[in-house]
Amino acid sequence: MASANQVQITIPKDNADRNEVDEFDYSQRSQWLRAAILGANDGLVSIAALMMGVGAVKDDVKAMILTGFAGLCAGACSMAIGEFVSVYSQLDIEIAQMKRVAGINGTSEESGKNMPNPFQAAFASAIAFSLGAVVPLLAAAFVMDYEVRLAVVVAATTVMLVVFGWVGAVLGKTRVGRSCGRVLVGGWLAMAITFGLTRLLGASGLEM
Repeated sequence: MASANQVQITIPKDNADRNEVDEFDYSQRSQWLRAAILGANDGLVSIAALMMGVGAVKDDVKAMILTGFAGLCAGACSMAIGEFVSVYSQLDIEIAQMKRVAGINGTSEESGKNMPNPFQAAFASAIAFSLGAVVPLLAAAFVMDYEVRLAVVVAATTVMLVVFGWVGAVLGKTRVGRSCGRVLVGGWLAMAITFGLTRLLGASGLEM
């Protein structure tokens, strides 16, 4: 009788499986998201601050553009090399860990399905940096007036900082306002500090 009254309840695995898939997708997405957002933000802030620093002591548009372009090339190479070294180190660690596990379990070594690719990471970082750096360059390239040019660079950088903060918050599932504010304040500080220190150095009598 007792066995006849027992009701077997089957818990569907769809939700659990879906949660696992969502967690897996989020983990994989965060890897390229981090490189893309950080790379573009670094390119934007670095080149904008660099151009503002040059603009603090020289009103020549050619000097600003050449300086910004040199910074774009140097920054993209630096980002690519740094990301390549970092991801390659991570790859070496994961391969070594796989070998240790295979030796302990006595199983054959198998390559992981989602091993990091240092070449892909380096290329993505360089492209992301370049895309961010292009914004202040284009903003300043077609403005001849000195004061207007500086204002346009700041305005264009501000808009893109908000965009990057919003994209990062939406894709990363974080608060939009906090993310945008954090990115925006950081970019403003970088431009203001670079402009102020360069202007101070220029006022001290150093000729360019």
